[in-house]
Amino acid sequence: MCGRFALDDKVNALITDFVLSGGELDDYIPATWVPSWNISPTDQIGVILESKKGDAPAQRRFETAHWSLIPSWSKTKKLKFPTFNARAEEAAAKPMFKASVAAKRAIIPANGYFEWQTVGKTKTPYFIHPEGEELMGLAGLYSWWADPAFDRDDPARWVLSATILTADTIQTLADIHDRNPVMLPQELWAHWIDPTVVGDQQLLDEMIEVSKGVARTLVFDRVGPVTGNGPELIRPLTRPQPD
Repeated sequence: MCGRFALDDKVNALITDFVLSGGELDDYIPATWVPSWNISPTDQIGVILESKKGDAPAQRRFETAHWSLIPSWSKTKKLKFPTFNARAEEAAAKPMFKASVAAKRAIIPANGYFEWQTVGKTKTPYFIHPEGEELMGLAGLYSWWADPAFDRDDPARWVLSATILTADTIQTLADIHDRNPVMLPQELWAHWIDPTVVGDQQLLDEMIEVSKGVARTLVFDRVGPVTGNGPELIRPLTRPQPD
């Protein structure tokens, strides 16, 4: 699973290099991102998405979204069960996620994510991240939900929400947790978010397989308690050494 992650201001360069390179929009101003090293469910997260209307070219944007997907048909923002993660192996068949799988797919940038290794009653936090300074691209889904508390003509009624896809973890991370986010190499980001690409279980299965290669390159550092919000949260205490 993925229940906490970090995203700093490196995302600003990503907006220039990837988002705007996909076709700058007239009067488009990217959402403002405030760095956070302790992002948790229901917080705002950064998402990269593409939308298309009719014959017009697809529009690529960086937005902020509520982290826990709210399907368009929901009558309330607060759901009965958590939706900040979606199991990629079955998302295409789930009513909660299948419409988003079809054409509302997103990349969720992150420096890395936190996971807790449980041994008995002891939980040890790890920060899992790329070896270098590049950002990860987590495969996600998004949805637009109309808040009935607002008038129909009030733009504020529209809530953008998102979820992060997860899959069975690879062997090197299995001692920490049995699930990890689906992570995509940057050369596949445009394909993943393209709304004209058919979104089905076959696409999800392909992304799961690709994600395994990305996961094998990750570093996992033991860190201190994940409380508060600052860059010290991702500083390693020790780094596991190879046998």
